[in-house]
Amino acid sequence: MSIEIANESGIEVSEEELISVARFAIGQMDVHSAAELSMVLVDLDTMADLHMRWMDLPGPTDVMSFPMDELEPGGRPDAAEPGPSMLGDIVLCPEFAAQQAEKAGHAMDHELALLTVHGVLHLLGYDHAEPEEEKEMFALQASLLEGWYESVREAQHRAELAERDAQRDARLLGKTGFTAPGDPLDPA
Repeated sequence: MSIEIANESGIEVSEEELISVARFAIGQMDVHSAAELSMVLVDLDTMADLHMRWMDLPGPTDVMSFPMDELEPGGRPDAAEPGPSMLGDIVLCPEFAAQQAEKAGHAMDHELALLTVHGVLHLLGYDHAEPEEEKEMFALQASLLEGWYESVREAQHRAELAERDAQRDARLLGKTGFTAPGDPLDPA
């Protein structure tokens, strides 16, 4: 899966985290693994311009999605074999997201992760214009976000266990004389 990010916002964000959450959400939605996604982070003025141009609404917003290909989870059932596609573009405004995060009482990184999942769902055809659509989309959004956080916690736990095992192995090798002072595996 190819995910490109262009940060034109002037605000430092964790691009790795945004790629991770986007990749997780897309994978959970059964989109072909060779799908492509573009993410652009913009400033308030650029987002306000896009919001007016595409939605005819004044002022900036947090996220906008621009789908490229008609996709559905699992691909089209009448297709011989689902293949790679360009999902589209997600445009995020970190400055707007920071304001929302402050109001909501959580970190900007969390808000950007949530907005990334929200944008992915829009690219896949989900909407929240009607109450039932909103209920379905926001429940799925919450589930995907929690699943991603759980996968991050599991990866961190595995990394901690691997580090602990490596330190234990180095100590044992040192005690048995298999390493010398200055050796990269020397526990000293």
